[in-house]
Amino acid sequence: MANGQKIPATMTAIAISQPGGPKVLKPETRDMPVPGPGEVLIRVHAAGVNRPDVQQRNGAYPPPPGASDLPGLEVGGEIAALGDEISRWRIGDRVCALTPGGGYAEYVKVHAGSVLPIPAGFTYSEAAAVPENYFTVWHNVFERGGLKKGETLLVHGGSSGIGTTAIQLASAFGAYVITTAGSKEKCDACLKLGADRAINYREEDFVAAVKDATGGKGADVILDMVGGDYVARNYDAAAVEGRIVQIAVQAGAVASTNFATLMVKRLTHTGSTLRPRTVEFKAAIAAALEAQVWPLLGTRKVAPVMDMIFPLTEAWRAHERMEEGEHIGKIVLDVG
Repeated sequence: MANGQKIPATMTAIAISQPGGPKVLKPETRDMPVPGPGEVLIRVHAAGVNRPDVQQRNGAYPPPPGASDLPGLEVGGEIAALGDEISRWRIGDRVCALTPGGGYAEYVKVHAGSVLPIPAGFTYSEAAAVPENYFTVWHNVFERGGLKKGETLLVHGGSSGIGTTAIQLASAFGAYVITTAGSKEKCDACLKLGADRAINYREEDFVAAVKDATGGKGADVILDMVGGDYVARNYDAAAVEGRIVQIAVQAGAVASTNFATLMVKRLTHTGSTLRPRTVEFKAAIAAALEAQVWPLLGTRKVAPVMDMIFPLTEAWRAHERMEEGEHIGKIVLDVG
């Protein structure tokens, strides 16, 4: 292992003391991670906060085998040490990374394939707001969903980190974007990001609104993190040959739907989770992002929408903010 600076033997991390509410997130001292072959050690300056962190804190989303038990799926920082078999990265490189866990800490070890350079002009906090959402949206909207220029994308939860990312990327690649959100303020934010139509789901039926916006055709691709009764409604809102991609089930994992609709419309309903996928799979997404999306980030044609930044030791406040549901864009932890 190559070190570029004096690395302490221990670090401060935010652990889940027991399953429960936000205040079970407690600072504690942990041993310094040691990068193995193909891994790098990152000195974390900022860490993104995501819905799966909340689920893990509640005891509903355990880390995959071999991953850190600490929450935190994305970071921005600098390379502090290199494991064996590392050729691209050097000590001191400014990077952001997708992690399988461990981001809520002063240091984290990550497979080099999940590491990307920080886009030009980005702060560490902005960089930490990129990996989880951009990896997720690229794979699910463009790879699994196959969204093409000129097609219509329906994004549920448009003001979330995932939603704001999907709106910007789909718009940048020439799609017509419809989104749902729960207030006028959130709908306005979505429109400013490039959505062509924003539906306040508390006041409008999104199925009728989507059909109205598309001249009765429906959405070609639907990105859904709701599940529950949205499954049947998504089938109704989808176009013939439409693709529905499920990335979460916040309203429930069990649904009743009419599969005749799926058959008649020749729909594809797929889904995925990112965290347990192989390092090779994540490296392939990273390579696609660097080629296709990093130039857009470098010119700020797309960029993370920043909501609030909290100190690492107040991670519980960040989780409260997320669970309140009022945030627009990304919540980030400042690690220092």
